[in-house]
Parts: sequence; C-alpha cells; structure tokens
Amino acid sequence: MRESKLKAKLRSGQPVLGTMIMDLPLPEVVRAIGRAGFDFVIVDNEHAPTSLERNVGLYREAQACGLDLLVRVPDAEYHLIARTLDAGADGVMVPRVETVEQAQAAVAAAKYPPQGRRGCGQRPVYTQGLPVPLDEYISHLNANTTVIIQVESVQAVADIGRLARVPGVDVALIGPADLTISLGVPGQVEHELMLQAVARVAAGCREAGIASGIHWSDPGYLRRAQQAGMSVIMCQTDLGLFAQGAAKVMAELGWGERGQARG
Repeated sequence: MRESKLKAKLRSGQPVLGTMIMDLPLPEVVRAIGRAGFDFVIVDNEHAPTSLERNVGLYREAQACGLDLLVRVPDAEYHLIARTLDAGADGVMVPRVETVEQAQAAVAAAKYPPQGRRGCGQRPVYTQGLPVPLDEYISHLNANTTVIIQVESVQAVADIGRLARVPGVDVALIGPADLTISLGVPGQVEHELMLQAVARVAAGCREAGIASGIHWSDPGYLRRAQQAGMSVIMCQTDLGLFAQGAAKVMAELGWGERGQARG
C-alpha cells in the first residue's frame, strides 16, 4: 500500500505545500497540481458543491501522480469522516474545532482501534485490489491517515496548547477568514490581533510537537507565516490558481482588460 508523502515530510520537519479544490473537481486539475510540485490537495466538502461519489476519481488520480489528497469534511461527525476515508481519501481536515472533545472525536472517526473507533471495511482503493492481511491494513492506514484540525475562532487559539496535544492530530491549520471574523476584524489578516494569533498557534503546535499551518491566497503572507514557524502552507484554490495564471499571461502579453494590447 502507498505511503503518505505528506506525513513523511511532516515527520522529518520539512515544509509542505498544498491547495484546495473547490470549483473544479476534475482529475485533470489534480494531475496539473501534482505535476506542478504540490505535496497535497484538499477537496472542500464543507463549502463547495463536491460529492463523495465524484471524489473517488480524484483520489485515484492523486494516487497515480504521488499526491496526497485530503477532504475538508463539513463537521467532526463519525459518518462524515469515516465514509470519506473509506472512499479513498488520505486524510481529513475538520473545520471549526474548538474543544478537546471535538478533536478527539475527529481522531476517533479517522483511526481504527486501538487508536480510534473507525469501523473496518477493507477498500480496494487503498490496496489496489490486492489481498492484504487485516492487521497490516489497519496498521498501515492508522499510520498514514492525516488528521488536520482547523483553528477558526478565538476559543481555539486560546486553547491551542490542549488541542494540539490530542493524540492523533497531525496539524492545526488556521482558517484566516473565519478567524478574523471571530477576532472582530473581518478579512484583516494583517491586523495585529491576527498576527498574534498566528504566532500563538505556531508556538503552541511547536511545543506540542505537531505541525501548524494556514491557508491564504497571498504567497508573501504565507512566506511570513512560514517564518513564524508554520510548515503546512496552503495557497489559493483551483479556480484561484487558474485565474492567477490567466492574469499573468495577460500581463506578460501586455493586453488590457478588454483584450486590447496596450502600447
């Protein structure tokens, strides 16, 4: 069975780069992201109109190009997490985690006993259809399934020390939009309150021995987050990368907003 490159890099302390699939859930998009050199993608099943069935083709494409593919589930509920993983995801990102109990519930749904309570249904997407002993199957997936909790509120930032120490949590990742709303400064990612929150999450995760991360559209902002100690960097979305690339071509060709050359 395939080893998780994402978890291997995290264990060795290397930074990892990912993006989010929201509007273009196509195998070709996954392939392009993998060929560009990204380490992982996260399919958004919280806000975007993607489906469990459609995701299966994305998982297979990710496997083919050596890309870890995770899913942001709508909530920390067993049936949402376990079914997503059984369909072939390499891990989950769980939004709006504020309590130790929520983090524990996410891990329990993602891991087989004795680490969790995930029910076992051996899936050919993990084994490539080959027979694998059950104990080997369980051990492999427990070791290679990634669990990311999202830090999106003042409460989560304040309790990051305890959240980051929940066994089985691999990454605590800031969702800047919701966190700035919770801080009372909607959209102001450069606000001092937000910068303090980023530093606090990075420090809390470092002390707990897990990785911290953030998702935003500006590479410059993400570089500063990495300098603050964050190693899981998510930049843009599928459509955002497409639009950014299109705008770059327009600028380099010297074309104006209506397709007319300047000068």
